[in-house]
Amino acid sequence: MKIFGIGLNKTGTVSLHHALTELGYRSLHFAGPEEREKIRRARREGRGLVDHLPEYDAFSDIWSLSKDFALLDEQYPGSKFILTTRTLDGWLESRRHHVERNVRRKAEGTYHGTFLEVDVEGWTRQYREHHERVLAHFADRPGDLLVMDIPGGDGYDVLCPFLGHPVPDRPFPWRNRGATPPPAAAPARHGWRQRVRRYAARVTGR
Repeated sequence: MKIFGIGLNKTGTVSLHHALTELGYRSLHFAGPEEREKIRRARREGRGLVDHLPEYDAFSDIWSLSKDFALLDEQYPGSKFILTTRTLDGWLESRRHHVERNVRRKAEGTYHGTFLEVDVEGWTRQYREHHERVLAHFADRPGDLLVMDIPGGDGYDVLCPFLGHPVPDRPFPWRNRGATPPPAAAPARHGWRQRVRRYAARVTGR
């Protein structure tokens, strides 16, 4: 079984990576040049997208994988998919701060990437389209998709039942936050279908 974190960046993907690692999974977060080339090579060869990365069983914040979740679902049957999310306003603000930080680092000569422009309209469209595609694809698959709002407080109490793990007696590894983590969500406060319906309504406005 593979685990694919298919949420957009700035949705708690680092925290998810650390949580999966603590649960014993070999997790890859934000693939580097070598890993990205292995994914591209697998695509060229018509192989499973992570066939050249057998040392990992979990993946997160890798856009070339996240956007092709349907293909991964076909290539790796029985896998689990985790859509990390957060409110649209919170996500846009986090991305804005990221761009501002990159611009400062670019001026200092310490950043050489291209994520340097704020595009609220384009980001909003990406957010809604990606989430709607994911929710539609897994609409009748209650055991294969977890919608997880880590910035909003979701932690081990949501993640572990989905993966079939007991909830560990230690704090969830929230990262890239202030010193105080968000309050933990109440265990099993919503069933899978309720969570997806509520989130779909929030994303689509329906």
